[in-house]
Amino acid sequence: MSKVSLNIIAATCQNMGIGANGTLPWRLKKEMVHFYSMTTKVKDSTKINAVIMGRKTWDSIPGKYRPLNNRVNIVLTRQVDTVKKEAPNDVVVLPGLDEAISYINGQEDIESTWVIGGSFVYKAAMEHPNLYKIYLTEIQKTFKCDTFFPNIDKQLFQLVDEEGIQKDRQTEGDIDYYFRVYKRKVSEEFC
Repeated sequence: MSKVSLNIIAATCQNMGIGANGTLPWRLKKEMVHFYSMTTKVKDSTKINAVIMGRKTWDSIPGKYRPLNNRVNIVLTRQVDTVKKEAPNDVVVLPGLDEAISYINGQEDIESTWVIGGSFVYKAAMEHPNLYKIYLTEIQKTFKCDTFFPNIDKQLFQLVDEEGIQKDRQTEGDIDYYFRVYKRKVSEEFC
C-alpha cells in the first residue's frame, strides 16, 4: 500500500465547469492565492509539495509561470517522450497516475500531493483509493465551459470543516464562492 495521499484542488462553477478553451472562465485573485497557498504550504520546511496535472493543464499555464514554483511538477501524458523534450528538466513526465504515485513514494522530500487538473486526471484521482481530500472552490455562478469536474460520490466523501479554510462566502466583483473540503469517509471495514 502506498503512503501517498492524494488531494484534489479545483474550482467549479454551478454546472461543475472547470474550463473553457484551455483556460479558466473566471478571474478570481483570492481564489488563485488560495490555490497557491494550499499547494505550497508545508509543515516541514525541509520538504516540498508535488502537483500532478495532465498535459493540457500544463499547456494552459502561461509560460512565465511554468513550472509552478516551489512545487515538484508532474505532468501525465501518453506522449511522455515528446513532452519530456519540450518541458524543463526539473519537470517529471509520466504516463499515468499510478506511475506518479510510485515516483512520489520514492521521494523523501515530498510532503503533500495535489492533483490540479484537468478533468481526465481529476476523474482518475476520484477513482483512486489513495484520494483523501477534495478541496473545491464552489463558484455560485454559471459559466460557459467545455471541461467539467467529475461528480463527487457522497457515499465516499463527506463535507467537513477544516482549520485554516475559510467557511464564509467569498466575494470578488460580482462572483460569490465558497471554499469546501470533502474528506473520504473511513470505511467500516478498517474500523
